[in-house]
Amino acid sequence: MPEAAVVVRDLVVRYGARTAVAGLTFSAESGAVTALVGPNGAGKTSTVEVCVGLRSPASGDVSLLGHRRPFTGSVAADVHSRVGVMLQDGGLYPTARPLELVTYIASLYPNPDDPAELLSTLGIDPGVRTTIRRLSGGEQQRVKCAAALVGRPDLVFLDEPTAGLDSAARRTVHDLVRSLTSRGTSVVLTTHLMDDVERLADHVVVMAAGRSIRQGSVTDLVGDEDSVSFRGPMHANLADLTSALPEHCTISEDHPGHYRVSGSADPMVLSAIASWCAQHGARTSDLSVGRRSLEDVLVELTGEDL
Repeated sequence: MPEAAVVVRDLVVRYGARTAVAGLTFSAESGAVTALVGPNGAGKTSTVEVCVGLRSPASGDVSLLGHRRPFTGSVAADVHSRVGVMLQDGGLYPTARPLELVTYIASLYPNPDDPAELLSTLGIDPGVRTTIRRLSGGEQQRVKCAAALVGRPDLVFLDEPTAGLDSAARRTVHDLVRSLTSRGTSVVLTTHLMDDVERLADHVVVMAAGRSIRQGSVTDLVGDEDSVSFRGPMHANLADLTSALPEHCTISEDHPGHYRVSGSADPMVLSAIASWCAQHGARTSDLSVGRRSLEDVLVELTGEDL
């Protein structure tokens, strides 16, 4: 089994008296997409900053590509030549033009992609003379993505890579990430967009208050059984609905007034729910059938809306 691309053990990050990361442990497997998800303030960006060497931890261990931080000498040169980074904030020279910047970054790597071709794929005209500071937010995001990927890294950190992008640009980034993993690149992704995670992630680390509270594949987290969601009065008495459902079904109130029946979505279950909704003045048009979404699970786990 190949060695994990990233190993984080008991990581603690503090800002003065505030603890941003509180004993986080996880690993990112080689050739896979590992997603760090959670509400604002969960410690995701702080974790990435420690991994890429922009911040020092208070305690704990971080290893990249088999080498433990801090790196020195030839080990540092080797690791840096194999890692790409896209930060949520910063990372661009505002007075440079897109092709100038990405070409310079490509020169730092031994076997880079073609900068002009990559920019074009991401929707940036490589011949544009506009400086980066005059680009739109979405265009700057595409340049940052190109800068992170142009070196054909073995490991890449993508912090909110699709924030501010339109749907077409998001699909392009999704395709690029899939092409990276198909050639063996390891990806560590942070995002608030659960659609990105559901489409891309092989492994998900759910964070809250600087800790990992659940880890696994998307299927591990959301389950693979059908469920029925519907709306009703907040904190309703569900005893009569419970008695009308098969014994293997369970009912939960995911959010105030938002209910879910798990275990089955057969006609008998749907009929019982519809009858209950009619008795309690709830609209059956709000009833939907399908798996829980990853966002539903995260809200349930963290108690916060993403």
